[in-house]
Amino acid sequence: MFSIGDVSLGISFLAGFVSFASPCVLPLIPSYISFITGLSLEELTEGKGGFKVKRITVLNSVLFILGFTIVFVAFGATASLMGELLRQYMGLVGKIAGALVIVFGLYMMGLLKLDFLMRERRIAVRSKPLGAVGSVLVGMAFAAGWTPCIGPILSSILILASQGETIYGGMLLLSVYSLGLGVPFLLAAILIDSFLNLFHRVKRYLRAVEVVSGAFLVVIGVLIFTNMMQRFTGYLTLVTGWRGL
Repeated sequence: MFSIGDVSLGISFLAGFVSFASPCVLPLIPSYISFITGLSLEELTEGKGGFKVKRITVLNSVLFILGFTIVFVAFGATASLMGELLRQYMGLVGKIAGALVIVFGLYMMGLLKLDFLMRERRIAVRSKPLGAVGSVLVGMAFAAGWTPCIGPILSSILILASQGETIYGGMLLLSVYSLGLGVPFLLAAILIDSFLNLFHRVKRYLRAVEVVSGAFLVVIGVLIFTNMMQRFTGYLTLVTGWRGL
């Protein structure tokens, strides 16, 4: 087991950002923004409505982010609690956890085919209910049901959370993961024109992002499997001067 430090938090934030940039999430961001705001893409991009449109966009985006954050943090608390219950078996659990993260990494790189991860399990919300509360509910539905794109990355962070020393640490990891996913979503909502232009330029590189992310997960999995995660984070803390939390 290891303590949650800046390095682990950095990994979680990066994982959230990579989840946002995954090939089956990034292209649908405009649709999500339009759905939670109740505004058409034309209304969002034409600049009509001025401050009112921006206010609606920011408010509903923040509520959407709050929704998936609630679910992810609950996942983190559960993963940490399971780690607490299995503490006496942490040697074996670490081996299994590391192996799973390696498998997820190989899957993202396209080197391993896993049928159960290739089936999408999205919770379909056909009409947004309850106004602002509906944005929270849609965010919760997104967190609870969207795979396979964020599945391997999220599962790896949950495994990392299960290796932590406290439930608080697991909740913190998933809060930072949510921040990594939420910040670019909010920026995309506010700067929708710029986002659409940027997306058209970078969409050809999305597969490369997956491969690099998969390789990163393999490295993390090896560190967990060999019980080197604590030593690795300690080394980076010493080199960078960051202090653990």
